[in-house]
Amino acid sequence: MPRNPSTGVYSKPAGTTPSVGQVIDPAPWNALTTDLGNEITNSLPRDGSAPMAAPLKAASGTVSAPGLGFASNPQTGIYLKGGGVLCFTQNGVDITFDKASVYAAKSGDYTALASDDNAVHRFTAAATLTLTAAATLGANWRYCVVADGGDVTIDPNGLETIDGAATLVLKDGYSVEIICSGAAFFTNKLFARIQSKADSSAVGDFVVGLTLSNNASNPNTHVDFAAGSARSGASFVSNAASFTKRVTGTFAAGTGAGGLDAGAVAANATYFAYALRKDADLSFDVVLSTSATIGGVITTLLAGYTIVKCIGVVLTDASSLIRQFVMYPRDEYTFVPPARDAVNAAISTTSTLLALTVPNGVKAKAKLRFEVTSTATTNALLIHDPALGILVAGIAADGGNAGAVQVASNFAIGSQDVWTNTSKQVRQVAGAGGNVWVWTDGFYFPCGRYA
Repeated sequence: MPRNPSTGVYSKPAGTTPSVGQVIDPAPWNALTTDLGNEITNSLPRDGSAPMAAPLKAASGTVSAPGLGFASNPQTGIYLKGGGVLCFTQNGVDITFDKASVYAAKSGDYTALASDDNAVHRFTAAATLTLTAAATLGANWRYCVVADGGDVTIDPNGLETIDGAATLVLKDGYSVEIICSGAAFFTNKLFARIQSKADSSAVGDFVVGLTLSNNASNPNTHVDFAAGSARSGASFVSNAASFTKRVTGTFAAGTGAGGLDAGAVAANATYFAYALRKDADLSFDVVLSTSATIGGVITTLLAGYTIVKCIGVVLTDASSLIRQFVMYPRDEYTFVPPARDAVNAAISTTSTLLALTVPNGVKAKAKLRFEVTSTATTNALLIHDPALGILVAGIAADGGNAGAVQVASNFAIGSQDVWTNTSKQVRQVAGAGGNVWVWTDGFYFPCGRYA
């Protein structure tokens, strides 16, 4: 009889176990020799001269004793793991091979599944990528995301994290590899390194674009910021589109939202605009503060943001509304209309400080026009930087910047750009008693724009 196909055990035909003196029956002995010949034919030659005629079935084996091994190293080979998983072992240790990479394009929101292990998905539009629970995806699950048409927000399941954060925003034009630990998600950190490269190699201090203007629809409460970028030391941020903040609310992320670092908008106040960079995705935002320095900005509402640089200034009037202005290149501001900071005000030979409509807390260069009248025909007016000390007006002293009256009670006019002190003041003095009018057309507040 032939070999049992289930067990591989061969049993001799009956009557083929002879004893001494027994007459041999040829029938069972012929069956035995026929079976032996058949089985020899069905055996796999050791020299490889003939192939298998049917699938080769090996023992399942284990990682340390594989079902198919080698004579010289029986711990290296192939074995069948639990769940019917084919595994390779080398010296008794599992060898892991990557799954074939599968590419697919996505044009909208998507939920990554266990079957996406080792997949590469290219998102052609802004989207949210939701990750299935880490325990379901399992340890060693990997997934590559390419943002090629918009930012992709990667959102792990529930309270799970990616690189320790609740979400990761992959900016358009970047890619990232996600790895699952079975409990959380991590990235290969390449995206973070590329994003931070501008900072690590940064030099200089400047503002390009980001010019300020009154918002067309809400000019009294909203200020627009043009597209541009800013750098201060090692911090850099850029924005590709116009951005709007309002002074009628405290800071909230995004264009059109409140911009104040604290409190409510005040009358006759100065609000310094600081460019912000969101740490998670390097996106742009702006906070408005009465502090003239970054160190003085109230950061209670700015968790997760880096304050990069002051990019401009906004002034409010007596009604707590934004003064109308036009901003020109090289940080020049012009009011619409001019501010009247002195109207028929008394002036004398005693030097006094005059407050102007300019930023508070910093030195600014005021763009001034002025007129003076006096009953003295040789009178002159001198308006100057307080840093020059106490000056005396007149041709025999420190001069003037409004011409002599010439005719009693007539007028003399002049104009000049004059630096203020940090309390918005300049000094004024005349060669004799009289009255003065001063118009502030605007000011220069340097933030680092070179064009």
